[in-house]
Amino acid sequence: MPTSPLMRKVRFDVRPWGDGPDPARELLPYIDNVSLVDLVSGFEHAAGYDVPGAYAGIVLDHFNFGDLAAYLTGQPESAYWAKRGVIALLGCDCGEVGCWPLEARVLIDDDLVTWRGFAQPHRPKHDYGSFGPFTFQRNQYERAVREAAALTSSP
Repeated sequence: MPTSPLMRKVRFDVRPWGDGPDPARELLPYIDNVSLVDLVSGFEHAAGYDVPGAYAGIVLDHFNFGDLAAYLTGQPESAYWAKRGVIALLGCDCGEVGCWPLEARVLIDDDLVTWRGFAQPHRPKHDYGSFGPFTFQRNQYERAVREAAALTSSP
């Protein structure tokens, strides 16, 4: 008999990134009130991977993600991400997504949203098979996405 997945809660914080008088904005996912950076850093440290945890959230002002709600629900407008069937949930701590992304598939069904298939494309031999999956109630996930989109569209 199949077991139900562990339900998590997600939120996306929008916060200043970088130094200077006009910092960029960073979108950082949290799962059950723990940042995805902290979760993957702990996983990478425990696995003994090189360069563990060298991530930041998506620096919104450095990354053309298109419509944020579409992107976070696994429907990126960018041909690069759409063709690969993944999105970057984190970017490099330098602020550039392509430098060091943490990628995952976003799967949506009637009631659930699941992040699975995590990968670090610059380290294809790193196995993230035991990291995640993270499953959310669809209505809670979509509410978190709407809140993040509202925060990023305000001046």
